Amino acid sequence: MKVNVSKVLVKTINGGSKALGEYKGQVLLVVNVASRCGFTKQYSGLQALQDTYGPQGFQVLGFPCNDFGNQEPGTLSEIQEFCNTTYGASFELFEKVNAKGETTEPYTTLNQALPSGDVDWNFEKFLINKQGDVIGRFKSAIEPSNDELKKAIEKALLE
Repeated sequence: MKVNVSKVLVKTINGGSKALGEYKGQVLLVVNVASRCGFTKQYSGLQALQDTYGPQGFQVLGFPCNDFGNQEPGTLSEIQEFCNTTYGASFELFEKVNAKGETTEPYTTLNQALPSGDVDWNFEKFLINKQGDVIGRFKSAIEPSNDELKKAIEKALLE
């Protein structure tokens, strides 16, 4: 099923709302993040992707999620400070979400992307093209430095 996120509204870290369509023309990597997870070290890799591809129209969007083992218990300001000071991560973070069960956006929409179903764990990644279509889904164990992921980002940036 083709899934487009352009009309999806998400809550910003400041409590406002933003349509993912505002990123039209950019390639997005949407990731459910957690500060106390075995995959938390991926923050630095996600920032490296942001630094490398950001000037070409790429954006990492982080959605803190406490669905898996209560590994993101902090407040939004604590999460943001942790990301900045521990991993130098400055990519955009949003309000906490639910990525499984009673999902909240963007996951209510993203989980329809093939292979469909709830997110399995923290740091699952969805790649979205410049038109807002989900074009890839990468499980948690796929590191940001993975060649398959980087090639998919590079291809999307060229389209």
